[in-house]
Amino acid sequence: MIVSHYRIEHPAMTFCPLPARAPAALLREARPLKALFNQAQHLAHLQHLLESQLQPAAREHCHVAAWREGSLLLIVTDGHWATRLRYQQRRLQRQLQTLEEFAGLTKMQIKVQPPMGPRRSTNRTIGLSPAARQSIQTAAEGISDPRLRAALERLASHAGPDEREAS
Repeated sequence: MIVSHYRIEHPAMTFCPLPARAPAALLREARPLKALFNQAQHLAHLQHLLESQLQPAAREHCHVAAWREGSLLLIVTDGHWATRLRYQQRRLQRQLQTLEEFAGLTKMQIKVQPPMGPRRSTNRTIGLSPAARQSIQTAAEGISDPRLRAALERLASHAGPDEREAS
């Protein structure tokens, strides 16, 4: 065994990594991944067919989640689109049944699932220009109601975007 400052070498313990393979090749060849890949491709094809029958505005809000034994499960982004699709469900089902892939369609389910993404912060910051702040402060000085005056003074105390960066 040879010991150097940076590594330990042992002739019988050399590591030789397997050659790198393209992700697409792995997806096509490994059995569990192959089945998953084929299912994803099939759902993508069904999604394309569904979109061909939807109104353009609804396309980004409606997605094929599952297709089993004549039952189609659609996921929509919110209740508004679910309601719109439910009103059009019979027409959409008839249109889809004319396509070979959906010939056995007997049932459509529509479920709401909001998109998974970063949640927007509900905390809003109010930035005032120096002129707006001065105007509100001047108005507050002329108010006799102590609660209204305090509220205006709090509002005037909010710094504008430029002033927050400077402090």
